[in-house]
Amino acid sequence: MTNTLIIGGSSGMGLALARTMLADGMDVTIAGRSADRLAAAQAELAGHGQVRTVPADIGREQDVARLFDQVERVDHVAVTAADATGVYGRTAGIATTAARAIIDIKLLGAWLVGKYAAGRVTGSITYTSGINAYRPNGSNTIVAAANGALASLASGLALELAPVRVNVISPGWVDTPIWNQIGMDKQAAFADLAGRLPARRIGTPDDIARAFVSLIRNEYITATVLHVDGGHRLT
Repeated sequence: MTNTLIIGGSSGMGLALARTMLADGMDVTIAGRSADRLAAAQAELAGHGQVRTVPADIGREQDVARLFDQVERVDHVAVTAADATGVYGRTAGIATTAARAIIDIKLLGAWLVGKYAAGRVTGSITYTSGINAYRPNGSNTIVAAANGALASLASGLALELAPVRVNVISPGWVDTPIWNQIGMDKQAAFADLAGRLPARRIGTPDDIARAFVSLIRNEYITATVLHVDGGHRLT
């Protein structure tokens, strides 16, 4: 039994959420593909509470099934897993293997979590979408499609798994390690966007972690997309 299972929690937003949940006295299990990142996360969180790590690839059904077998019962699940390798650019230039990989992780992986959560999760499941689902820019079409589909998935699962609540967090631009996979001048892009956002800054992992906590704690929110984007949808 664990209070919170964070899939993709070894870095970025997931790691920030783990810190937040531990500070609230909850037990946390972190799942991820990289054994090295899991070990680093566990070392960083040592002394802050009970942390367990489980290697798992959310895009592989056997891994998801084994993960839920190991945790047995869990109050809340947060899915922050993402992989931006090779999926940014014009559609004609994106390899089909890369497109399938993002669908496997963002959408099919999320569906697998819902499949194996039945009877195991008692409180809530929260997925991570993204601003590109609502503001595609011509260079992120497959990512936008995968993220946008999560709203429909959450609505369906909220009915199937009720009273377990199923929601989606949709972050704007957040300073996380995933930017290192995109191949752009991050600081210049951040400075440009921050000047146009109503919030006048780029998001932090802690901003997103607090949004996750708000959905986890509010027992009357389900089948909802919570936008945490600094007003990006307005720009």
